[in-house]
Amino acid sequence: MAGSERQISDSFFENVFAVVRLIPYGRVTSYGAIAGYLGSRGSARMVGWAMNAAHSAVNDIPAHRVVNRNGLLTGKNHFGSPLIMQQLLESEGIEVANDQVTRFEQLFWDPTMEIQF
Repeated sequence: MAGSERQISDSFFENVFAVVRLIPYGRVTSYGAIAGYLGSRGSARMVGWAMNAAHSAVNDIPAHRVVNRNGLLTGKNHFGSPLIMQQLLESEGIEVANDQVTRFEQLFWDPTMEIQF
């Protein structure tokens, strides 16, 4: 990756991490909701890449609270074991069945609506 592309990527990832740190305990959001909040509606996949990179980040980033638009645990294989993401969610009282957050609509945290400036 060229220097300027790397800088943009690093900056985007840091912005993603900042939003993810705000997701309340016991709530979940989606890659697309984070991308939309950051003004990059078509960049849900890049948010996913940031979540993959979060596992090597020094700061505690609750990446387990980020799922796909249907509540599926699509990032579960990046937690060392496919069961860890589900276990982390369940430890917060979030029920998961068949790799999907149950009551997703009720637990969904929309950063566009929740983050106040």
